[in-house]
Amino acid sequence: MKNNIKNILSSLITLGIGLLAGYFLFGNKMAPAMPTDNHDHEAHAVQTASPAAVAEVWICSMHPQVRQDEFGICPICEMDLIPAGSNQSDDPLVLQMTESAVKLSNIETTIIGTTAAGQANNPIRLSGKVQADERLASSQVAHVPGRIEKLYVTFTGEQVRKGQKLADIYSPDLITAQRELLEASKIQSLNPGLLEAARNKLRFWKIGAATIQSIEETGNIQEVFSIYAQDSGIVTNRRVSVGDYLKQGEPLFDLMSLRKVWVLFDAYEAHLANIKVGSTIEFTAAAIPNKTFKTRITFIDPIINPSTRVTALRTEVSNTNGLLKPEMFVNGTLQNKMASKSQLTVPRSAVLWTGTRSVVYTKVPDMEIPSFKFKEVELGDALGDNYQVVKGLEAGEEVVTYGSFTIDAAAQLNNQASMMNRNVTQKKEANRGVPNFQAATPVEFKKQLNDLANEYINLKDAFVATDATTAATAAQKVVTQLEKVDMSLVKGDAHIYWMEQLNALQAHSTKITKMEEVEAQRKQFGFLSDALINSIEAFGTDGEALYVQHCPMAFNNQGGDWLSNEEGIRNPYFGDKMMKCGLVKKEFAGQ
Repeated sequence: MKNNIKNILSSLITLGIGLLAGYFLFGNKMAPAMPTDNHDHEAHAVQTASPAAVAEVWICSMHPQVRQDEFGICPICEMDLIPAGSNQSDDPLVLQMTESAVKLSNIETTIIGTTAAGQANNPIRLSGKVQADERLASSQVAHVPGRIEKLYVTFTGEQVRKGQKLADIYSPDLITAQRELLEASKIQSLNPGLLEAARNKLRFWKIGAATIQSIEETGNIQEVFSIYAQDSGIVTNRRVSVGDYLKQGEPLFDLMSLRKVWVLFDAYEAHLANIKVGSTIEFTAAAIPNKTFKTRITFIDPIINPSTRVTALRTEVSNTNGLLKPEMFVNGTLQNKMASKSQLTVPRSAVLWTGTRSVVYTKVPDMEIPSFKFKEVELGDALGDNYQVVKGLEAGEEVVTYGSFTIDAAAQLNNQASMMNRNVTQKKEANRGVPNFQAATPVEFKKQLNDLANEYINLKDAFVATDATTAATAAQKVVTQLEKVDMSLVKGDAHIYWMEQLNALQAHSTKITKMEEVEAQRKQFGFLSDALINSIEAFGTDGEALYVQHCPMAFNNQGGDWLSNEEGIRNPYFGDKMMKCGLVKKEFAGQ
């Protein structure tokens, strides 16, 4: 009993020591920090406040064209918005990055320059294949009908020499022709023409003159005749066997001479401008080490292969030693001799491709914050590891050669100009260009703009309902209301600006009245909306509040704006398909 009590006490003491040691070792890391009297609760409240209180601009990670001034959800995919990176540049083409961001992205740049004359000898690398020369193909045929008694060439790939015996053939027609020859020779004195006709018949069947003379002199009829090769080459197809019966002209073998071969190279479209008939190509074959062949282009295929987008370059090579074999792969080099004048080039790694457009990023000089500018360039021929620059860059500019994709992705998320977001430039510049004539605009003119906006709202509602007929009718009322606007109420620059917007408003509203397809009408409605938004922003309005609303998915994700007299989104570009897609960009306060 005493021993049990001792054991229990000993266990409790050991457990207590272990817990105490664990507290000292891990307690500070595991226990939650307790607030102290010195804790700044107001500062903590600022740090833990809603994200909208910290960030000024919020974007959607999936749809970077969506931008809001406060935290919310994306109207397209309903994902939570995230804070956008801070970019202090007012130029939509320029993206600013911190030094740490540049280092993390491993961005590298290169100063581009011209290629001096005499240094423009850039090789074009080509892959190719050896092929047999089609012009050296032949068929060995039987000139007389008969049965094959014996073959002297028995397998595909066998070498055949000109004049070599190929087969023995038994031909009843030849036996008959020999008898006619002997009978004609007996009455030669009476009818010499008959004898000559009998001889010609045998000659046409490729019977030699010595054989014909022997038959006439001996009077012996041969039952078996031999067939001899008329050309040299390799047997590519054996068509007969012993015992086969042949018709006149039927082939026995297909031959291909390999004393000369073709080497066909594949050339891409971009290289064709620098490739001409007569250009020299040097090539090697893995099966023939330590040997370089030299040849010239003799033919350029006039048709480009639609599946591979390459065209064939044909060269001819002497192959008397038989080293080159059909279907053998080769690697060639063609010296691309450019023009002698200096040319501006840019490294291949600097170019981003999107469809037919090519884009590069250049580093903006003399900037405290690393800044990179979006540029669309026009490129020429590929020159080794570079492209010839036709338009868009100048010598001395510093282009990004590594990390361009990272910069472009950051620009897209920041709603800057990028490969997939090139229209930002025009939209930002257009918004900056709207003048402000509100202070000098008469109230009467503002009331007339308000009446025009009311007719426009009816047109917008027709597109919300996806009703082309109603839209055409509403557009006609917009045209009528435009005629009631007194342009003489605005003077000077304001008058000129209104005339510009009036031309656009009349043109696009009139087009809507003449169209039957609602999608075509919506495109004109987008242009009409831009002109009316510009007009109200420039001159103001004397009526209820109007909201400038934006759908980022309109017109193939280029985005479209419209005016509404209510804050709630009712999308005129998609109707019921995406009624709530959009956001409020701006409010024109009513009077």
